[in-house]
Amino acid sequence: MRDVLTLTKPQADRLRISAILRICADLLWVVQAYAVAAVIAGWLEDDDHGIALVILFAATGVLRALLSYGAGRLVFDLGQQVVQHTRRKLLDTQTVRIDAALSSAEVAALVCDKIPLLAPYFTRFRLAMIRVRVVPVAFVLIALTQSWAVAIVLLVTGPLIPVFMALIGLAARDASARQMVEIGAVNRLLVDRIAALPDILLLGGFDRSRALFVTRVDALREKTMAVLRIAFLSSTVLELFSAIGVAMVALYVGFSLLGEITFGIWGAPLSISQGVFLLLLAPDFFQPLRDLAPAWHDKAGAEAVAEELAGLDVAPVLPILGRGAKVAPLFGPISISVNQAETFAGINLPDFSIGPGESVALTGTSGSGKSTSLTALAGLLPLSCGRITVMGQLLNAENADAWRARLTLMPQHIHIPDTTLSEFLDPHGTKADLGPALRIAHASDIVAALPHGLDTRLGELGAGVSGGEARRLLLARAFFSGADVILADEPTADLDAVTAGLIIDALRRAQDSGKTVIVASHDPLLIDAMDRTVGLPEVQA
Repeated sequence: MRDVLTLTKPQADRLRISAILRICADLLWVVQAYAVAAVIAGWLEDDDHGIALVILFAATGVLRALLSYGAGRLVFDLGQQVVQHTRRKLLDTQTVRIDAALSSAEVAALVCDKIPLLAPYFTRFRLAMIRVRVVPVAFVLIALTQSWAVAIVLLVTGPLIPVFMALIGLAARDASARQMVEIGAVNRLLVDRIAALPDILLLGGFDRSRALFVTRVDALREKTMAVLRIAFLSSTVLELFSAIGVAMVALYVGFSLLGEITFGIWGAPLSISQGVFLLLLAPDFFQPLRDLAPAWHDKAGAEAVAEELAGLDVAPVLPILGRGAKVAPLFGPISISVNQAETFAGINLPDFSIGPGESVALTGTSGSGKSTSLTALAGLLPLSCGRITVMGQLLNAENADAWRARLTLMPQHIHIPDTTLSEFLDPHGTKADLGPALRIAHASDIVAALPHGLDTRLGELGAGVSGGEARRLLLARAFFSGADVILADEPTADLDAVTAGLIIDALRRAQDSGKTVIVASHDPLLIDAMDRTVGLPEVQA
């Protein structure tokens, strides 16, 4: 994510074309200024070419508008493309390892609020920088053909603006970085408080939480105002120098037309048409620099976002074996064999084999890779070396979907979708009797205690049932699905002895019914209930 401020060749070509169109539109003002100056001089000299000049002015204005529209459309599409590509790279092709310092709320703020700040960097700042390098230089050269004094005025006042903008930009970058951090902190606080709102109300902590939130919002407001103050300061500096430059040109032209100044021109005295032309040229000399003022703030914001993206701990998402399609189950008696297998995360799976109706407990210290081993056995994580054989076949992309049709994976942290319990237990809508599966899993009493039984909607977080009850419901779902292999990750973790005993008994019942059971656990009671154990080696630091 360190290259978010760079462009691919197609994107760079689009920016270049947009810049060329916009520069051409800027330079066409020379033609319009000439037409206006000639019309004014003609009125004073009773020239009858005014209509042709007005037509020239109007036609050039239409062409300028079309070029500006084309340039704006191209660069707008470019900005949106950069934002979409960065989001896709972060969410689709990258996985973010979120530690305690970066919550999901801060990631959401990064994706929704901060990444869009990259678009103005390309649509305004990069485009403005290209224009600043070309348009003012061209206008100085054009002014030089009419008056070397005006060219000197523009050369002296113009470069001062980028110098002061660069100095202001240092403060803008730091202020924008502080604002980005505060936006993430406010989002994190908001999501945390919303999630804990029932507990906050129950414990009478609403006023304290509200006061804390007000404090954080005030801090965000102060940091936002600091950014705006710098933005206004940069605009003020630019307008000051551009106004001074235009005023000096106006004074020179005025005194030259009055005959008070006789230097700074090539030969003949300055004419009315030349004077008006130079007066019209001066403001547009400063216009690209004037457009650079707000764009400099966009640059500071984009650099702050890019720095935050560069600081994320990201790793490429490894492809899941198979396509996730619904296929016929792999045929044959259950058998699993692991031989010298190692995942891309550096987790070594011990060699072991297991047949139909057997049970195995994967044991090891925290971080040794028990959960990763279950994921690899399910075909959800490819291996860097070694092999996993299922039903006599090498587990690969061709048979992974068929293999997963024979098993169920019970994660440690259970997510129950916002559907009715019957839809959760019977996702295929078979309408078959759920009673036997609920009884085997010791979950009948859970359903009976719910307000609407199987028609109860437990919500995204499984509200209304405890962690142990959710695991028993997931076991019931596994029994009802008819899966021949149950992979359970810490199924008794953080449960009281009674609930853990029910989970252990349910797994034993599953084995007695012919299912193969593989659990990853620290629980000695669960480990003793399995036929044998397979220890995982500690990961070397």
